[in-house]
Amino acid sequence: MTIGIVSSGVYIPDSYITGIEIAEKAGLPVDVVETKLGIKRKAVPGDEDHTCEMGIYAAESALKEAGMKGKDIDLVIYIGEEYKEYPLWTAALKTQDAIGAHHAWGFDAALRCGTTIMALKLAKSLMLTDDEITTVLLAGGYRNGDLIDYSNERTRFMFNLGAGGGALILQKGYKKNRLMESHIMTDGSFSEDVFVTAGGTKNPITVRELELGTYRLDVNDPVGMKKRLEQKSMDNFLSVIRNSLYKSGKKESDIDYVAMLHMKRSAHDYVLSELGLTEEHSIYLEEYGHIGQIDQILSLKLAEAQGKIKAGDVVVLVSAGIGYAWGATTIIWGNEEENL
Repeated sequence: MTIGIVSSGVYIPDSYITGIEIAEKAGLPVDVVETKLGIKRKAVPGDEDHTCEMGIYAAESALKEAGMKGKDIDLVIYIGEEYKEYPLWTAALKTQDAIGAHHAWGFDAALRCGTTIMALKLAKSLMLTDDEITTVLLAGGYRNGDLIDYSNERTRFMFNLGAGGGALILQKGYKKNRLMESHIMTDGSFSEDVFVTAGGTKNPITVRELELGTYRLDVNDPVGMKKRLEQKSMDNFLSVIRNSLYKSGKKESDIDYVAMLHMKRSAHDYVLSELGLTEEHSIYLEEYGHIGQIDQILSLKLAEAQGKIKAGDVVVLVSAGIGYAWGATTIIWGNEEENL
């Protein structure tokens, strides 16, 4: 049974912060921000650009592209961040109601910036094992840039965090944009390296914590984490891609496009080089920043618009998320027979 991507939707706020502005806030040379960190500019949320709401905007766009209504959806999976309109809140159900998917059911999924890959794997499994699930909406938003303090050099590698929403509609029996196999790796030894210190049961929010700024993202041991993570992360990026391809009956030389998360330029180029690819086989998101788990959807949308993918192409989505998690999904784009 084939499962295909019927449509996608992306929402990007109109407001941006430039690399020059980030450099000023962080006290860094502009070249470091624009070239090394790879941020020409990134989206920042407007007054109404709340996390779940941005996912709803993207979902509405995906439904319109597919010529569908909310009533056509059987399952809603929220793939946005836990940092959203309210704590202890199921955003999938808000999304379900907003799009009129009254016959569906929904739940939230979370694996930080690896959530989209994980949700694709999960959705496929549910669709193949449950006869009542034919059409699935993955939708969510991201604005973790709110949690960055540019004066905290420990979080420099997260200065690229931006804002936006994304959505995908999957359908059982759909023969285009076939969802193949995913591969995910996690390493819990990094589970307490990056997090928001205040707000949980260990350290509830108080006036004192607000004054200290511990409601923002922080890194406990940046030097130690970098030493432990740097090469392991690159190896794991390549491993999940290769395993996803292998399980899909494909190999590295078959790759036509890689929808990769935004990370520093050297890491992006390294992954492409190790796969025998060039910058023509991907899009570097230096005009958007890192919109978490939305990056792969945005990259796909941009690749479509720029004519970088065609029928029969092998497309790989790849992600990484703090915790740490790495994931990749292989897709056969369009209708494979169209290009034979």
